[in-house]
Amino acid sequence: MAGVRQDEDMTWLRATLSDAAARAAYQEVADLAEWSSWLPFEDARRAAPRKPGAYLVREPTGQIRYAGRAGERAGSGRPQGLYGRLSAYWSGKGAVSGFGEIALDRALADPDWVEQQLERLRTSGPKRAKEWARDAVLRLGLEVSWAVCADKEDARLLESRVVALLRPHDLWNK
Repeated sequence: MAGVRQDEDMTWLRATLSDAAARAAYQEVADLAEWSSWLPFEDARRAAPRKPGAYLVREPTGQIRYAGRAGERAGSGRPQGLYGRLSAYWSGKGAVSGFGEIALDRALADPDWVEQQLERLRTSGPKRAKEWARDAVLRLGLEVSWAVCADKEDARLLESRVVALLRPHDLWNK
């Protein structure tokens, strides 16, 4: 988990956060691991490695909203890691776990989004639940950064440390 990467991708924290405590917590998170560049969700899904690790999800404003992890799970016979976790959310198959559930909860609390979905239902017919979940993730316009870990236990530890640091700063994790 060691190996700090000091690049322009983590410097946004000073510019976008006015709260000194949040800035300090974000800097601690940046220093915990070698994080990838921030990428739009779809690009991150394609670029993420099939290795265990932790990931951060942020809004376009720069505020980190979710921290998660991925292990070595290989249901297909091929390790999925971070790529598999992000793909599950992208496809809508992660609708009832972690970030996927939170994204869907937020979408369902937005009357305008629900009305758009109902209008599509009226004009185009029903959609599968995973399609609703995918739409819920996409509507947020999020970016992702990740850090590769040696194994799922290291990923769990990194995620726990990130959540502990960011929970007081409006993290969506339950």
